[in-house]
Amino acid sequence: MALFNLFKKKQKEEETPEVQASRQQEVNEGFKKTKEGLFGKLARAVAGKSQVDDEVLDNLEEVLITSDVGVETTVKIIRNIEARVARDKYMNASELRSILRDEVSALLQESDSGSEDFGLELREGVPYVVMVVGVNGVGKTTTIGKLAAQLVRAGRKVYIGAADTFRAAAIDQLQVWADRAGATMIRQEMGSDPASVAYDTLRSAVANHADVVLIDTAGRLHNKVGLMNELTKIRNVMAKVIPDAPHEVMLVLDGSTGQNAFEQARQFTQATQVTSLAVTKLDGTAKGGVIIGICDQFHIPVRYIGIGEGIDQLKIFDRREFVDALFGE
Repeated sequence: MALFNLFKKKQKEEETPEVQASRQQEVNEGFKKTKEGLFGKLARAVAGKSQVDDEVLDNLEEVLITSDVGVETTVKIIRNIEARVARDKYMNASELRSILRDEVSALLQESDSGSEDFGLELREGVPYVVMVVGVNGVGKTTTIGKLAAQLVRAGRKVYIGAADTFRAAAIDQLQVWADRAGATMIRQEMGSDPASVAYDTLRSAVANHADVVLIDTAGRLHNKVGLMNELTKIRNVMAKVIPDAPHEVMLVLDGSTGQNAFEQARQFTQATQVTSLAVTKLDGTAKGGVIIGICDQFHIPVRYIGIGEGIDQLKIFDRREFVDALFGE
């Protein structure tokens, strides 16, 4: 079974109803500002209206766009609602909340198609390699540290490669997180070849029978060609140690940046083969709607969401919990 699905399945199997309710409450709190912002705008959009008409739909379109859902995804949602209105002839404006919930649920279901089977098998004696990418400041290092802590707690032997060698502070910060998580970190001096760090990390991980390897990378995005070449070099070098490494390329995005997260996703998916997403800093922003648009536009599964500073507040993303957090009473 794929690594992250294994943890998700294990988590679900072991949880009591009380634990599930507690996790849902934590997710609710994480998206509280997004929910308040979205439905505050929605209430104003339908004020004084008894049915869904063109004016309500125009207002809803503005609500979704200003909630960072994204233009293309908003147009898709509006067209689907227009089709429902035409089919049902009369639709009460007070039902718009539940209608919107249905559309977002269907959209996330569609974008998540096939993601339950990650397509890679954990093999005995072969570390599972995750290359983590993202611009500086999105919470990449913190995400690696929190993920490492969860993996170690789940009984996995974790190695971290400090391949962002352009900033001494990044290496030192990653070391603090590795120590805190109980993971082993492989590092070199600032300015070293990032590919060399990745190579050394995988060799050490294989020799010491590690289960998982997390490779940090530089967060520069000023030159797409340079970024592509650097990430390609790291991938090629890792493949010399483990032929099919990396097994996953995880892009970390800062949810609080709204539309900037779309642009980062676009650039990184053009520069390398991104296979999963982690969206951070969602608890302090009303821009959580960005998850809807990113899932729809890029068809890359969101694996993790960051909804707080705590080491346990990097959560496995569950689309049902997300919808419940946004649309629940």
